[in-house]
Amino acid sequence: MNTTLIAMSIAAIAAIGLVVTLGIVSLLSGSFHFLAIKPKLEILKSEFGDHGFAFSLSWNSSMEPVKFDKVKVRLFNPFGTPTMVEVSKAFDGANSDFARDVYMGNGMKRLLEAQNLERATIEVEVSSSKDSLTQSFQYKGAKFMRLLGETRETVKTFTKAMPAPAGKPLYQSVQRTFIAETLPESMKTIKLATNPEFAGEFAGAGGGSTEAQVNFDITKVWIEPGCIVCNACEAIYPEVFEVTEDSCLIRPEAPLNDGLKIQEAAEACPVEVIKFTQAG
Repeated sequence: MNTTLIAMSIAAIAAIGLVVTLGIVSLLSGSFHFLAIKPKLEILKSEFGDHGFAFSLSWNSSMEPVKFDKVKVRLFNPFGTPTMVEVSKAFDGANSDFARDVYMGNGMKRLLEAQNLERATIEVEVSSSKDSLTQSFQYKGAKFMRLLGETRETVKTFTKAMPAPAGKPLYQSVQRTFIAETLPESMKTIKLATNPEFAGEFAGAGGGSTEAQVNFDITKVWIEPGCIVCNACEAIYPEVFEVTEDSCLIRPEAPLNDGLKIQEAAEACPVEVIKFTQAG
């Protein structure tokens, strides 16, 4: 009887030990998995100075497939003024490790010049507008400014040092045997406006012209009410247009000697609020 009880006790202890061991291994495995795929943000040196924010983001894109295309920098500052600043911009999206230098505008400069910034909290969010996924990183103001001041690496140098992406495997397809016979040759030509041979026939309809447009100067360019901050104009001519949180501004000392580019931005505006006056 005593031998049976001892054997049962040993078996129970062994079973409990096995369960505990498996639990610990599972927890450690989960922790290692979390550390392995945890995204990493690195602050880089912006070529836009105080008006820009440069960074790199790396993550396990095979386990977390997502295309990031927006960055937001937010200041929480109960120790001085301004107490809160939020600046966000969209950028050319990426679905694997990348680096971007984004022009953030005057809002970024205002954030960096806040009183008692070293005691404040700065949050950087990189998000995907399509996948509704956001990666958030928080810094104490002192650490954020130290990272900005110490970094010497730009997006160009960082990208150059990144390993080249692995090429996709090539698969040779089976050659088809049901190819149609060659069509008989024909001397007939389709009349198209883009064919210089028939350009004169379409001149009255405004097509077929192969002449290059002549550039022109602008005396004034302005934004009428109704801007929907779509960023189209800034993407075309950032030296002239600056899209803010709720409108669009004409940059001080904006160059007005490229009328074709300003005209292109005006034509790209979906609400047609960009107006300009041609010189002469």
